Amino acid sequence: MKRFLILLTAGWLLYPITNYGTETAQARVYCMSLRFQQGTTYGGTLNLSTIGGPPYNGELVPTFSSDSLGDPWGSGLALVWSGYTDSGSIYVNLPLGTDANNDGYDDFFEVSQGVTNEVSTGSYPATDNGNFGGGSVTATWNRAAGSASGTCALYLYDDLWGSLGTFTCPFTLIEYTGPLTYTPGSNSVSAAVNLAQTGNSGNTLQGPIVFDKSSTDPFNTLTNQPGVWTNASSQILSFENEIFSRQIPTWPTNYAGYVYFADGDPSTAASDYQLWVLSINDTNDANANGIPDFSDNPASVTPPRTPQLSLARGSTNLLLTISGTVGHSNQIQQITSLNSTNWQVAQSFLQTNDPQVVSLPLPSGSPKFWRVVAW
Repeated sequence: MKRFLILLTAGWLLYPITNYGTETAQARVYCMSLRFQQGTTYGGTLNLSTIGGPPYNGELVPTFSSDSLGDPWGSGLALVWSGYTDSGSIYVNLPLGTDANNDGYDDFFEVSQGVTNEVSTGSYPATDNGNFGGGSVTATWNRAAGSASGTCALYLYDDLWGSLGTFTCPFTLIEYTGPLTYTPGSNSVSAAVNLAQTGNSGNTLQGPIVFDKSSTDPFNTLTNQPGVWTNASSQILSFENEIFSRQIPTWPTNYAGYVYFADGDPSTAASDYQLWVLSINDTNDANANGIPDFSDNPASVTPPRTPQLSLARGSTNLLLTISGTVGHSNQIQQITSLNSTNWQVAQSFLQTNDPQVVSLPLPSGSPKFWRVVAW
């Protein structure tokens, strides 16, 4: 009889837990800068850096300055050739943009897509000390699909010396992918990313990001609030606010915008690798209206009322009576000591009646406690 009284008393300790509204989309963030390693040719080396050096940071960064080359990427240049050493700058176009997988993004910046013997042009002015007269650059790009690393063969023809040869430079696309969890809201969307670098999963980016919806176009235009992410070394990467747009009509489940870090690589001596693109692909559409839940008005969810519980003993079992909201899910959890936190799932069921009676086995040995999770 004593054990039965303990179980009956435990019945009044049961309580509901509600947890709803959080959804998951897929995110990809990639850096607009490329990371170059030292290039070599017979009798010479070539290093790129946007922060001086040595050490060199290897960054080839978009310049957004149109000229005869188009819209080139650029960097500082440290050149050694035939006993001469000098510094300067270099500008190189990327291969012409293609989108073979029709996702709205340049295949060149997608690790999943490759590039084979694509040729682009560039130039470099006369170097700082005049050891090299400036000239033209021919770049040949190769990277296998699925690999973040490739090679760029830079052929330099100098106005003073003629051919300087071809400098073979390994380069890397910097791309992170992973889940973005979010809670929809009427005026803003609270989200968090947990991303791993493609090809080097030990490098991570994690942290919150909040989006404010446009007052005039809330389903398609959002602006992120300034925020902070951290990498695997717990270094802080702070970012500014930027506009994000839903990619209609090319990819209506996708949102894209820039992420501009104060310093995208805190391990180097100065700010670099700052401009990134964040892509959010959300296929959740609870009301099937063609607008992903990420920017849609949140569904009106009425939480279940607090279940009322009572426990009675049958001849061969226990009868748990649950008075709750019909149509909501319930989960019965059990534990042998209230000092423990390791609740185990005993049963799950949908509330189809109010009240509803659920059969539980008679405990043997030590007392047992139950609670109900309702959502």
